Amino acid sequence: MTDRELQHSITKARDAKHGGFGVLSTGEKLAAALVLNRPDWLAEMNYTLAEAIERVGPQWLALIPEAARVLEYEDEHVAGKA
Repeated sequence: MTDRELQHSITKARDAKHGGFGVLSTGEKLAAALVLNRPDWLAEMNYTLAEAIERVGPQWLALIPEAARVLEYEDEHVAGKA
């Protein structure tokens, strides 16, 4: 995994969090939902958790924990907890 791929994942998840999916691809939408722990978004797209994991593939799946940590840190920093 490259830093560029991680940053791409974080950016797409951040965009989805702040303004919806916009022009994200299906894979990016699913990855964003997984990063943000939004099973409701998966359901709206008619994907189960297992289907979403399969669709995003192992490379993107490996980025999800770190992307989620980065976004959680950002939220804590904004809230003054960090």
